[in-house]
Amino acid sequence: MKVGRSKGFAGLIEFIVAVNLCLIWVATASIAQTNEGPKLYDGEATEVSSETVPDPLMPVNRFFFQVNDKLYFYALKPVAKGYKAVLPEKVRVCVKNFIYNLETPIRLINCILQGKPGKAGIVLGRFIMNTTIGVAGLFDPAASKFGLEKVNEDTGQTLGVYGMKPVFYLNIPILGPSSVRGVLGYIGDTVMHPLFYVNPWIFFGEVALDKVNTTSLTLGEYEEFKESALDPYTALKDAYFQHRRALIAQ
Repeated sequence: MKVGRSKGFAGLIEFIVAVNLCLIWVATASIAQTNEGPKLYDGEATEVSSETVPDPLMPVNRFFFQVNDKLYFYALKPVAKGYKAVLPEKVRVCVKNFIYNLETPIRLINCILQGKPGKAGIVLGRFIMNTTIGVAGLFDPAASKFGLEKVNEDTGQTLGVYGMKPVFYLNIPILGPSSVRGVLGYIGDTVMHPLFYVNPWIFFGEVALDKVNTTSLTLGEYEEFKESALDPYTALKDAYFQHRRALIAQ
């Protein structure tokens, strides 16, 4: 019986490895097509950083910028420092990998909606490899062993690819810089997240964990950003839109 079980287990491992090797071949072959998705929105490349995004709610946005700034220094940063003191960096990176892997449906659906089969293949290949060989996504052998780097696609990017402008800027309590397009994108990402259907409270717990975990890995960056900016509010707004434009143009 033990011999039979051992053979069965070995056969399962061989099957998983074979599937992953096939996926590596498919995803690698797709890399050449990654940037060949249809340019559904010709303006995505011309939405340059010099473009001014309307900010009709500036007084309110500046107020919430100050609120978020205080929340960072008096709540998020202390919690993140305590979290960092308890968990080694390798463990926190594993948490980051696990959450990223869990959010695969968001990226996969948006790759398909944007007409990017190459990226969709990479996303699917990464998910199967990291879920199996990478132990439920805690590790990232797809990138470290096979060179399949992370793909970042979300509903906000999809809306941008289809021609939707940011409309106007929003600074949202806790969530930070965004726009009308960004808010709609966040709602879309939420309904694509598998945990939202398991239990909304578990979903929001995962969002909070992700925020704390990410902050623990980037402590000091926000402080440096503030110190180097003449007007942190404007600098953060410009940085946000430059980042989003770059993602949409990929």
